[in-house]
Amino acid sequence: MEVFSSEGYTTYQASNGKMALEIVREESPDIVLLDMKIPGMDGLEILKQIKLMKPHMNVIMMTAYGELDMIKEATDLGALMHFTKPFDIDEMRVAVNMTLEQGQPNNQMTMPS
Repeated sequence: MEVFSSEGYTTYQASNGKMALEIVREESPDIVLLDMKIPGMDGLEILKQIKLMKPHMNVIMMTAYGELDMIKEATDLGALMHFTKPFDIDEMRVAVNMTLEQGQPNNQMTMPS
């Protein structure tokens, strides 16, 4: 999160699925960095709920090596891309910046962890 805050982005962090959905609903960030494993709800369910609320929301998934079978489903549900942990934060930073440059960002993101 610090890398994005230091670049001037407003960031939000959720400790569980319910909080992540509340942030998306109330703050409408330009992009969501979503972990497949988050307390209270699995990442695919959160992704489904995000897409129901905000169909055009940009979502990048983060997953552990053993969860790669879920990536196809996440992509089918509308995730833009995924990063397998451990990932290079600079690669994610580039992906986030490129995604935001394609839209009309207000420099807000959320990252459920």
